[in-house]
Amino acid sequence: QVQLVESGGGLVQAGGPLRLSCAASGLSLSVYNMGWFRQASGKEREFVAAINWSGSSAYYADSVQGRFTISRDNAKETVYLQMNILKPEDTARYYCAARLGRGIVSTSNEYSTWGQGTQVTVSS
Repeated sequence: QVQLVESGGGLVQAGGPLRLSCAASGLSLSVYNMGWFRQASGKEREFVAAINWSGSSAYYADSVQGRFTISRDNAKETVYLQMNILKPEDTARYYCAARLGRGIVSTSNEYSTWGQGTQVTVSS
């Protein structure tokens, strides 16, 4: 059974850091390109960051560039999202997703496997 499980969400003050983790089971993470998306209440899901299968290349949404870092540890079957200098507008449910295929993409429908998400709330 293929499964992605996010963790690390919570309540944090503006300006603070938080690190999300996405643990994979039932698949070999090393062949997948991975992405993080988020969905705020009443809004559409949006792209946050993506990383290729080896971790050698990453891509970020403009809104998080310079503050967030995506990384992965294939030996641990885990992908991370380090979030720094958090802002209230970063409040959302964060999802990790996996896709086969070449390159890094930011389109959610290109990803075939999704986790259930973890809630991040940033207080002002």
